Amino acid sequence: MENKQQQKNGIIILAAGNSSRLGRPKQLLKHKESTLLKNTISEALKTQNSFLIVVTGANHDIIEKEINLPDVKISFNSEWESGMASSIVKGITELVLLNPDCKQCILSVCDQPFVTSSVFENLINESKKAGKGIAASAYAETLGTPALFHQKYFHELLELKGKEGAKKLIKKYAEDMVSVSFEKGNIDIDTEEDYFKLIS
Repeated sequence: MENKQQQKNGIIILAAGNSSRLGRPKQLLKHKESTLLKNTISEALKTQNSFLIVVTGANHDIIEKEINLPDVKISFNSEWESGMASSIVKGITELVLLNPDCKQCILSVCDQPFVTSSVFENLINESKKAGKGIAASAYAETLGTPALFHQKYFHELLELKGKEGAKKLIKKYAEDMVSVSFEKGNIDIDTEEDYFKLIS
């Protein structure tokens, strides 16, 4: 039980999309001798006092085989086609079930190749330092993932619908939000061209 108590930070990696613009599962694209998803997972696992949930959807079977790690809880979102919100809802529901004492969680995606454990730790530290309930990554004049939410926002994350994502709450509660710089956070992989730029 003690171990669970220490795991104050949930990290939810949203990996349910079908990569329609890419035409193959971006989660499994090779990167740094591994895959985009596995790199994100390994960085999340390095983050102190954290436990990890990966939300899958499209291509669930091959992605689940690819992960196959005892420290990672895989949660299948059967409604992934309805949009990002359903994966956030699935992840938060699972988090609260597994660890009701969890104080905060970070929502992350699997196609930001430059995400590192220090990006996650900066969100945790800056949120604490600023006394704010939300910490969002800042890049390319926008705020987005990875983003940390205090437990008090879980109920609103559970009410997201359709294509809504974490940005809705980041905008709504701007006065309770600290922005944390994430260099290269704007680089994500949506197309073959994006991927080619990354590996070339």
